[in-house]
Amino acid sequence: MSSRDDILASIRANLPRVDRPLPHVPLFDSDPPASLLSAFKDNLHRMGGVFLDPPTSGDILAPVRAKIADAKIVCSTVPEIAGNRDIAGVGAPRDLADVDFAVVRASFAVAETGSVLLSDADLRVNGVAYLAQHLIVLLDPADIVINLHHAYRRPEFRDRHYASFHTGPSATADIEGVLIHGAQGVRSLSVLPIARATGNRIH
Repeated sequence: MSSRDDILASIRANLPRVDRPLPHVPLFDSDPPASLLSAFKDNLHRMGGVFLDPPTSGDILAPVRAKIADAKIVCSTVPEIAGNRDIAGVGAPRDLADVDFAVVRASFAVAETGSVLLSDADLRVNGVAYLAQHLIVLLDPADIVINLHHAYRRPEFRDRHYASFHTGPSATADIEGVLIHGAQGVRSLSVLPIARATGNRIH
């Protein structure tokens, strides 16, 4: 047995045997906003994101189609929008470095912070949410939770291999306070509220 094994065995043998229940953490949801969608929209804007208001009639995806109309390379992981870079054919994340627009669907969103949660199930290849120049996120309004306390109780944190909150586009500022978007990730993040297909709803 090595010294390392001796040390680990000693630690295990001397772990405290105390059964202490975790403290109760409130959900801080006693004063919810009148509309989770409106609160999400306001906080998304505050963090530099773009909320795409759906048209009152006609093609609900028109705001997305307008954004990607002149793009050379579009990678989509959603059935609603067809791209010209097939995510299933991506062999390595570096193959996404030339993507102009990525279109994905969020697992859910957080009204309090204007964040969307993207998991490996949503992205297929995690790098698509970071290497694309611009990110467009489809979001079912029914998938908005009030705050992070509710967010952390979602099953995505237990069932998925990867999950990350995205709050607006990538941004950094130097010591003179000059803000630059896209320094370490996408230059813009846009969100379109659109319901999931009935068979794809999260229960």
